[in-house]
Amino acid sequence: MQFHRLVRLKLERPQGPLMRRPCFHKEISDCTGQERPGFFVFSTPSFTERRTRMFEQEEQRDELLEKIEDLISRKRYAELRDLLLPLEAQDIAGLFMELDDKVPMVFRLLPKEQAAEVFVELDSEEQEVLIQSFSNTELKEVLDELYLDDAVDIVEEMPANVVKRILRHADPDVRKSINEILKYPDDCAGSIMTTEYVDLKATMTVEDALKRIRRTGPDKETINICYVIDEGRHLLGYLSIRTILLSEEDDVVGDIMDTHVISANTLDDQEDVAQTLNKYDFLALPIVDTENRLVGIVTVDDAMDVLQEEVTEDIEKMAAILPGDKPYLKTGVFETWRARTPWLMMLMLSATFTGMILTHFENSLAAVPILTSYIPMLSGTGGNSGTQASTAVIRALSLGEVRFSDLLRVVWKECRVALICGVCLAAANFVKMMVVDCWLLANPTVTPAVAAVVCCTLVGTVACAKLVGASLPILAEKIGFDPAVMASPFITTIVDALSLLIYFFFATWILPL
Repeated sequence: MQFHRLVRLKLERPQGPLMRRPCFHKEISDCTGQERPGFFVFSTPSFTERRTRMFEQEEQRDELLEKIEDLISRKRYAELRDLLLPLEAQDIAGLFMELDDKVPMVFRLLPKEQAAEVFVELDSEEQEVLIQSFSNTELKEVLDELYLDDAVDIVEEMPANVVKRILRHADPDVRKSINEILKYPDDCAGSIMTTEYVDLKATMTVEDALKRIRRTGPDKETINICYVIDEGRHLLGYLSIRTILLSEEDDVVGDIMDTHVISANTLDDQEDVAQTLNKYDFLALPIVDTENRLVGIVTVDDAMDVLQEEVTEDIEKMAAILPGDKPYLKTGVFETWRARTPWLMMLMLSATFTGMILTHFENSLAAVPILTSYIPMLSGTGGNSGTQASTAVIRALSLGEVRFSDLLRVVWKECRVALICGVCLAAANFVKMMVVDCWLLANPTVTPAVAAVVCCTLVGTVACAKLVGASLPILAEKIGFDPAVMASPFITTIVDALSLLIYFFFATWILPL
């Protein structure tokens, strides 16, 4: 709950001219354990502290649910309303998940503004249940309180019959704006923007600007930054509310505005927009069309949702799973099977190359059977090494830290890392083989020559794995593929084949086969 309060405080706090995240002049003690007026610093809690807090929150949540159930059973609705009013919308939405059929009744107890905030935080299934239970008047009241981008998100997730009802009871202007945003392709900036922003004219005085903000501000998603446009709605600059308040009333907006505006196009990728917001610490980013006309803004809360979705999608791709947009427990068995089987089928078929290599060196394995027992260790080490490198490079690519032009620098770095890691692993494995396998387990087939083969293979496998893991994502992005797709599945398959080739190369070179 504290986190949500801080986020809300952050979003509502005025910014400076550069739209930077502000310093909060507020005494906060429950975040760090120290009260320091003027600023605060977040401390990183330990695992034990996080676990303790989690249990405490769960206990408080259970107690609150019991109290809500008790008040409902006794029909003490006024007390229930008073109990819910201080809670954050996110916390109320979490409680609704446990109330089942009582949700519509409890929802009606909330004030209109709070009800709209809670409605946005609910899952699409719960939203649909509520919409089905709403009267036409109740539906219109909720829609009137929603920001445009939230309304668009709801429309996108609802079935056709529910969408028709929503659009039928929405205001004509809102309905027109929703339809315009829905025309943009998925995953572009236009699809996540909102048109609820404050615009000013360059010829306005500060007094006129303040009057316009007071008149239109209550219906806007943010007033921290006001955008200056001309008669053709071309973006000229921006003003922070701080600058406006600190200026003289007769100052002209065009004279005090900042003309250095960083913006994005409506067709830009939404992930790029989110990265821009993160890079410059903006709370909002103006979105323009091809003629530099201001059409909307993307706020930081929407950017956070985009980054979360992209991270989830990348993780699923790295794990060889087709990305899905449903929570795990709400995804059916058939859908899960359909998402996983194609990748498993492709990887299974690609693994036939490994089998072909083993078949080719069958005589070598027959001559020295002990070699077979070390194949899983070599393949596993190679796969892990490749995954380490690919994960680091994919993260660097997503943050814009690495580009295709940096390929040689990345390869050179990973070569040095691979050499150090390979030598360390080889040394540790040599000691293990001679002390444990040969001496303690008294295995006469484990000779220094066999240990040398395994250790040399380790160095070669780690080197190849890290080079493949580091270069594949960069090359994939260069040719237009998603780097996450080229991560674990393909790297593991490639490294397995390479490790076997290296293994049998050293085996035939060192051992008398």
